[in-house]
Amino acid sequence: MARMYSRKHGKSGSKRPLKKTMPSWIRYNDKEAEMLIVKLGKEGKSPSQIGTILRDTYGVPYVKGLIGKRVNQILTEHKLAAEIPEDLMALIRKSVKLRKHLEKNRKDETVHRGLTLTESKIKRLVKYYKRIGRLPETWKFDPEKVKLYVE
Repeated sequence: MARMYSRKHGKSGSKRPLKKTMPSWIRYNDKEAEMLIVKLGKEGKSPSQIGTILRDTYGVPYVKGLIGKRVNQILTEHKLAAEIPEDLMALIRKSVKLRKHLEKNRKDETVHRGLTLTESKIKRLVKYYKRIGRLPETWKFDPEKVKLYVE
């Protein structure tokens, strides 16, 4: 599928393993892998960073296939998950950077369009996370207050 606004398709990323069963060459069992996830979570790593580290360093190709839970579920059980989801936080950081750029370069219309698109994505994601209960109903995206989350 194409992107929402640019009609570009983008590069294809890495693929998940086809089989749901874990290969025999994995050295870690589910308890050890969960302990690794908790250890990396305590170090302040995000769920995607944890998945990448497990894949590249420890040779665990697919956490959900090994443990039966996703990385974020394990972090939530151990009360290590961030209060704002990772994808929403990335969009908030991008929005703050674009606003900072616009303060210096007021006539940059391309950045203004990018800011509008980014903030509309944020509002759609916030609506979704409120619906599924990941964010409280009172949480509101305010560009001025959001700077405190990033800094």
